[in-house]
Parts: sequence; C-alpha cells; structure tokens
Amino acid sequence: MPDLTASFTALGNATRFAIVERLLQKGELAAGELRDVEDISPPALSRHFKVLLEAGIISQRIDKQRRLYSVRPEAIKDINEWAMSYRQFWDGSFERLSIALKSEGR
Repeated sequence: MPDLTASFTALGNATRFAIVERLLQKGELAAGELRDVEDISPPALSRHFKVLLEAGIISQRIDKQRRLYSVRPEAIKDINEWAMSYRQFWDGSFERLSIALKSEGR
C-alpha cells in the first residue's frame, strides 16, 4: 500500500479538501472555475494546487491558456483501500459496543 502521509497532509487543509470535493463532484475544471471554493487570492489558490499536485491527488492538463485540474482516481482508490482495510476493526468495535450496552441493560 502506498505511503498516504502526503495525501492526508494535503487533504487536512479545508481549502484543499474543498477543491478536491468540487473536482470529485464536477469533474475536470479550469483553475478559474475553482476560485469561489474559498475567498483566497489566485496566488494562494495556485499554492494549494501545487500541494495537491505534489501529493499526487490531482493532475493538471494545459489547454492553450487554461490549466485544467482533475482528481487522480488512483489517489482516491488508495485512500479508500486504506480506510476499508480497517473495516473489520470498526465492525468488531461496534459489535463489542453493542454487547457491552446489552449487558448494561440499555
């Protein structure tokens, strides 16, 4: 499984998370179409794109004068696989909680 530290660090910022959310909902978008995600300057938005690109979460495509961004499916797949690898843990935890609550008479 890949090292997801950079992915989680990048997504730990609310603005970057909002950018990724918008790209997941809408698909590929030009940088200008993402300016309203947060009230930030274009240079600040560019820095957020850079962090997401370096983390491998998004990709960039240049079309004449426009920079188009999209989410890399592999990055989301890796995050999903990591989360699902702990499903058994959570299922077991909820089962133990249910048993404990029943023994308490709740």
